Amino acid sequence: MRRRRVCLLDIGLDSYFDSAMAFVQSTLDNINIDHDNPVADVDFVRSRDPDTVLTAFTASCDVLHVTAHGDHSVTPTFSSSDGKTQISMEQLGERAADLGRGISTGAILADGCKTGTGAWQKAVRDCLQGEVTYIGTSAQIGWHESTVFCSAFYGALFRNKGKGVTPAEQAQDAARRAQEAYVLLTDRSCPFKVMTLRPSRWARVAFA
Repeated sequence: MRRRRVCLLDIGLDSYFDSAMAFVQSTLDNINIDHDNPVADVDFVRSRDPDTVLTAFTASCDVLHVTAHGDHSVTPTFSSSDGKTQISMEQLGERAADLGRGISTGAILADGCKTGTGAWQKAVRDCLQGEVTYIGTSAQIGWHESTVFCSAFYGALFRNKGKGVTPAEQAQDAARRAQEAYVLLTDRSCPFKVMTLRPSRWARVAFA
């Protein structure tokens, strides 16, 4: 099985987000432990520093999993519970363009409230270096919704060797399976939505 790289980025910075990320790490550890060779390399970044956050966003990986509050009342923004850390997608796109590199990953899991709206999709497209599977939410979510979906997603993602398909295609298949599992387990519609996003015209020029 090809080893995959997962980047866990905690911008939320409070006990809820810490617990959610610890759960994801535990899930990935359990997946790794059954193999002679680990199937996942996991980078965990928990920071208030904009440069550190930008580096995590633009690092090459198979899955970029971001956990934070999601807000788009003004512009799509990830923020911490205490309000001291706010990282807008517009800000990320501009800083990434200055460095000449955008988000380069197979999938983005935006683990926060209402990150699947049209405004978020448009903002993310301005930060992309290539096509990605984007997983966002259509509603307010909490710890329970996040952990139910994420456990199913990562379980499905690592179920096969991934031969003949791209990381984005693997993530999309895993997300679809996680949606189905969520409905089966909770008897509720899944708040996590999956879609394919491609770089905007602005991003294609900025990261050419």
